[in-house]
Amino acid sequence: MTDAAELKRRTAELLAVHPPATTDRMDFLKARFDAGLAWVHYPEGLGGLGAPRSLQVVVDTELEAAGAPDNDPRRIGIGLGMAAPTILKYGTEEQKQRLLRPLWTGEEVWCQLFSEPGAGSDLAALGTRAVREGGDWVVNGQKVWTSSAHLARWAILIARTDPDVPKHAGITYFLCDMTDPGVEVRPLRQITGEAEFNEVFLTDVRIPDSRRLGEVGDGWRVAQTTLNNERVAIGGMRLPREGGMIGPVSKTWRERPELRTHDLHQRLLKLWVEAEVARLAGERLRQQLVAGQPGPEGAGMKLAFARLNQEISGLEVELRGEEGLLYDDWTMRRPELVDFVGRDAGYRYLRSKGNSIEGGTSEVLLNIVAERVLGLPSEPRTDKDVAWKDLAR
Repeated sequence: MTDAAELKRRTAELLAVHPPATTDRMDFLKARFDAGLAWVHYPEGLGGLGAPRSLQVVVDTELEAAGAPDNDPRRIGIGLGMAAPTILKYGTEEQKQRLLRPLWTGEEVWCQLFSEPGAGSDLAALGTRAVREGGDWVVNGQKVWTSSAHLARWAILIARTDPDVPKHAGITYFLCDMTDPGVEVRPLRQITGEAEFNEVFLTDVRIPDSRRLGEVGDGWRVAQTTLNNERVAIGGMRLPREGGMIGPVSKTWRERPELRTHDLHQRLLKLWVEAEVARLAGERLRQQLVAGQPGPEGAGMKLAFARLNQEISGLEVELRGEEGLLYDDWTMRRPELVDFVGRDAGYRYLRSKGNSIEGGTSEVLLNIVAERVLGLPSEPRTDKDVAWKDLAR
């Protein structure tokens, strides 16, 4: 088994052959992937060495100390956190070899074509159709709230392939090339003025059967791998103490004593403690991931992330008073990533409103926690055994 000493040796060898100071960034990232040092817990030949996931920090620490470039993980978070684990678990060997390397290096950005105008919270009710024609599937439908679709080369896509069975059973999972004919991306302008989200129209898009992930009709099970990883990626990100939203408001409190009140002090203390508890719970969750796949616990982390972001940003606006109402930039922009900390309080307050929607609404996640974590009885579902085509819409 590969241990920490072996990883240090391999990392030193990579740095000797490809010095970061004189090696092109992309060439270095490709060499790192080929050396098995991209994600060490992945199999050999796919960017890893089959090592324990906990040893990734050994490689990352050595490379950071040497000034090596990273793969800009925030920019390609959907690929890293959602597409890659699903492809690894369900993909063919050809799919893994073709897709994982440019995904990890960031040469190819990914997006997620799941939610629809009539099927967001109830994702299994989706209506985008995929009809088999020879060796292809012809896809028609509309997706919405798609982050990074304007940047993406690839998308993970679920579509209905059998309307004659109950809604969870008739779904299939595909890998969609966003450059194919019939794929149209339109911006959705948000309350922040930006358009990081999109709506995507699919009109007679032909997807070869070789780009199907998993079995026909098994898309809901495949999608659970994506969704569980998505919630961990959003709610369980690694942060230092006072990282994330709590950092800016704590800094303002220390530097602006004239803004302080007793009431705000008590609320800030409460939220600081809750943010620290959530951060430490995230560390525990990542330790559990070393032993297996993410479970429903990620839903709880994502719930806490959304609630804390909204409460903390609201407190920051109150603390700043009139200046908290200022907003620095209402320009229609198409950002590559969301920068909560690098913007002003007004932006943080507005943008955090989306946290309880993206990655699964808080209402749906509460049901998941209740049923799959706490073991409470599930809500009555009258549509469980009804064919999708017969559901009221």
